[in-house]
Amino acid sequence: MRRLSPANITWLKVVIYLAAILPFFWLVLSVDQGWFSADPAKDIQHFTGRMTLKFLLVTLLVTPVARYGKQPLLIRTRRLLGLWCFAWGSLHLLSYSFLELGISNIRLLGSELISRPYLTLGIISWILLLALACTSTLWAQRKMGASWQKLHNFIYLIAVLAPIHYLWSVKVLSPQPIIYATLAVILLAFRYKKFRQWLR
Repeated sequence: MRRLSPANITWLKVVIYLAAILPFFWLVLSVDQGWFSADPAKDIQHFTGRMTLKFLLVTLLVTPVARYGKQPLLIRTRRLLGLWCFAWGSLHLLSYSFLELGISNIRLLGSELISRPYLTLGIISWILLLALACTSTLWAQRKMGASWQKLHNFIYLIAVLAPIHYLWSVKVLSPQPIIYATLAVILLAFRYKKFRQWLR
């Protein structure tokens, strides 16, 4: 298999941008055209949440594909994917805050995040994504040294918490949250040697 060139990676990043931005335009169009159900607020929350999970899973997919497919340059797409994961996660949080609770209910939001366990998992995941996004630059990597990798290993905790948040949030269990959770388990299983090393 031919190795990807820097030019290929540039085009791949363009595809990633399109894959991240076009669904947002579809979301706006759906709201404008009334394509959602009788509860559009829930539909928007679920859509933004699923987009967050998709980018999280693809971010986790990069390393095993780069390693087993012998495509080292593929790692260059990981930061971009992670940033879009955070962006969609922020939209997910905002959609819940504004559409479900109302723009001025900050105190109610805090109460909900503490009293509802699935929301607690969600906000923990978002705070971790925020930390990873803020330290995703080369400058932060050099400044933090070995601590940078330790912090960014929290992506694996997010990969556990986020699917549980989704599973826990649905009133009627459907195949979708199960599929996302299964894919997360599979992608984490590729890191079993790393986890086993940590346990030792």
